[in-house]
Amino acid sequence: MSKPFFTSAFLILNCLLWDASVFAQDKISTEAYIDLYKEIAIDKMKEYRIPASITLAQGILESGSGNSRLAQKANNHFGIKCHKDWTGKTFYMDDDAKDECFRKYNKVEDSYRDHSLFLTQRGRYSFLFEYDIKDYKKWAYGLKKAGYATNPKYPELLIRIIEKYDLAQYDSGKIGKRRHKDEEVPDLSSITVAVTANLANAGTTESGRQIFTNNKKKLILAKDGDTYYSIAKELNIYSWQLFTYNDVDKKHTVETGELIYLEKKKRKADKKYEVHIVRQGESMQMISQLYGIKLKRLYKMNDLPEGIQVVTGTRLKLR
Repeated sequence: MSKPFFTSAFLILNCLLWDASVFAQDKISTEAYIDLYKEIAIDKMKEYRIPASITLAQGILESGSGNSRLAQKANNHFGIKCHKDWTGKTFYMDDDAKDECFRKYNKVEDSYRDHSLFLTQRGRYSFLFEYDIKDYKKWAYGLKKAGYATNPKYPELLIRIIEKYDLAQYDSGKIGKRRHKDEEVPDLSSITVAVTANLANAGTTESGRQIFTNNKKKLILAKDGDTYYSIAKELNIYSWQLFTYNDVDKKHTVETGELIYLEKKKRKADKKYEVHIVRQGESMQMISQLYGIKLKRLYKMNDLPEGIQVVTGTRLKLR
């Protein structure tokens, strides 16, 4: 049988990646991967009638929970090769042969959509759509029957992932709540959250602007009309220092009341702040500002790849 995506060796390697009990630093966990992409899998299920559990399990297996080089460099979570009909961006890496062409996507969702199109637009997979959308086992064995992968254990690997992470719950079309048997609902009343009211006064600038400290680092609060460039000019410092200290790029728009650090943030939060439960609308950068922690350190402490945004309810370590 032909294999549309990748070698069996690559499949086995990715299986080992997701099954490892401890990921290397800067690697995303399988649980975090599910939280990030379950909504996309459900959306594609509603549009193309492919079980969300199957799509998620394949994404986990074939991308090593988003940690493979192909996923990181090309947003390609299903190992889809270029083929003669591809006119988009490309990424080259060794697979069956040296320097093979893989599709490169602008965002991960494009990879999920292409995966759905691959299964719906090729005749050999048409019989799968006669199966019950909630029968993930039949779908898993059907994919092997259609020649999706050469690994004889492919169906069992998918089923194992689905059952281990309770992915079948998403085949109902609802987001659901993933919870391990030994996982307790976090008691938010025991979590101390930093607020701007806790900022300590530390004098004023020559221009009369109030200076505060947070986690023993100096900062100011942005006023209406402030930019990093205007603040740098006012305080007689380099704008690049402000961008670096606050973990933002030159396109960042300053909002009134925003915390702007005047020196490098620390590697961990104050002792009274152990964890933070992500609230709706919060970004990783916002959280790093709230506690005066370097953004890279916040990602590293939580074994997350830089650049991803975590979902509401995620428990982040601050120390």
